[in-house]
Amino acid sequence: MPQISISNSSLEAFLSAIVKKWPSLQLIAAESDRHNGFSQAPYHSLNLGISTEDDPATVAKNRTHFFQQHGWKTEQVASAYQVHGDEIIMVEHGGRWEGYDALISNCRGVFLNVTVADCCPILIFDPIQGAMGAVHAGWRGTASQILAKTLAAMQENYGTQAEDCYAYIGTCISECAFEVDANVAEHFHPSRKRWDEAKGKFLVDLKQANADQLRQAGLSEAQIFISPFCTVEHNAHFFSYRKEKGLTGRMLCGIGMR
Repeated sequence: MPQISISNSSLEAFLSAIVKKWPSLQLIAAESDRHNGFSQAPYHSLNLGISTEDDPATVAKNRTHFFQQHGWKTEQVASAYQVHGDEIIMVEHGGRWEGYDALISNCRGVFLNVTVADCCPILIFDPIQGAMGAVHAGWRGTASQILAKTLAAMQENYGTQAEDCYAYIGTCISECAFEVDANVAEHFHPSRKRWDEAKGKFLVDLKQANADQLRQAGLSEAQIFISPFCTVEHNAHFFSYRKEKGLTGRMLCGIGMR
């Protein structure tokens, strides 16, 4: 198997900012790319998406391989069948639920994750209360403020104060590639969309639209870390549902405490 990988300094900085101050929390955060797995085209190679048409046994092998690399057992993994909504589930153990696009927990030994292939994954960590969240935000979830709602749910259930949190906005489709019509663009603030005359489309910035929700909640710029990568522009390294016309795998972005 070819060992291809890319360095994500933003994810590393997110982890480092927390671990240096609170090493006893034993935080693990991870984001996959498309390399070093076992799937064949068009899902090559590290497809972690259970709901794709890839061979289920191969996906399971990929997932076990990825989790083991980060020190997790499959039974510790908590995920959901995502529906592009704004429902949030509080979990205390590994498992898979249906109909949720965000998971929150304050339990050690649970690895929260979401899967994406253009949508925006966001990880949240509150080092004071030991609470965390994993959020899947496509344009619908972003427009419905799922990230702000997740922070509110963490406050309600765990006493989280947003200004104590750190957040990682993961790899997704970038503004230069996310072409939409007016019916989608109308859901976004003018500062997060622009009209491209040559393309005859609006371009929407999902990363910054979600970062705005974090800022408005009380996180400082020093507590927000954003992946520099784009699923479309860097498609050789990441899956893109849009660019690959639906025939593609899924990346995984997750967080947990040992």
